[in-house]
Amino acid sequence: MIDDRRFLELLDIRANHPERIGQAAGKRRRRSLLAGDGRTCIIAADHPARAALKVGADPLAMARRRDLLTRLLVGLAQPGVDGVLATPDVIEDLLLLGALENRVAIGSMNRGGLPGAAWELDDRFTAYDADAIAAGGLDGGKMLLRLALNDTGTADTLEGCARAVSALAARKLVAMIEPLPACRESNGTVTISKQPDDLVRAISVASGLGTTSAYTWLKVHVTDDIERVLDATTLPTLLLGGDPGTRPAEVFEGWKRALRVPQVRGLVAGRALLYPPDGDVAGAVAAAAKLVHG
Repeated sequence: MIDDRRFLELLDIRANHPERIGQAAGKRRRRSLLAGDGRTCIIAADHPARAALKVGADPLAMARRRDLLTRLLVGLAQPGVDGVLATPDVIEDLLLLGALENRVAIGSMNRGGLPGAAWELDDRFTAYDADAIAAGGLDGGKMLLRLALNDTGTADTLEGCARAVSALAARKLVAMIEPLPACRESNGTVTISKQPDDLVRAISVASGLGTTSAYTWLKVHVTDDIERVLDATTLPTLLLGGDPGTRPAEVFEGWKRALRVPQVRGLVAGRALLYPPDGDVAGAVAAAAKLVHG
């Protein structure tokens, strides 16, 4: 747990010394995205900025910032963990806590498609842009690409992602795209498909965005037919996590199988590692890192 002294110090810096964020970013020791074995294990914590706070039966699990930061500090301290993916608020908290030294830091870019909103599938870029990622010394930017053929918001999202890919590539920074086949149902809700054919189509679209794919990476769902899904691309790919529910063992087994596919270079997972059902964050993160690097 972050003790009271450390937490109050963080709050004081936020209120009285915001310039220290930029100073910490400028002094941060950086490293390559991939470890020496050519793989990477990254913890995702960009959920709160899109109001995606639910884990299991708790609708506000990720809303307790001190608790979230504590879990991130525990996770980042585990051997084999390479870095974090988050929005500016979380990245900056971790910078001030000294947790990003010699770690990969990926900035999350489009968090405007709020769950349940009328514009949910218009995933506007409301967090990092390419200039801020470069200026902050981050290692790349991640974007969500939910493709719903029956919702016009997808068109703006496609265009925004294409611009972001080009802008990051111009700075030789990784553009990490998370392509998800989506559908706006008749009752207004948004559903995500994990069917292999749908994922193949989404990956095919994502792979061609921007003026070059030289720095584009993909972040994809694990399916039973992951080999056929990833046959759609030559781009380096990371596996995503999601909410493990009450069956984390199945999630880990899926990662284990998918990590054998040659396009797969590692894992980006958040809730499955930070909020395991048994509460053992260190154990869950260490087990995932061992799958990636072991």
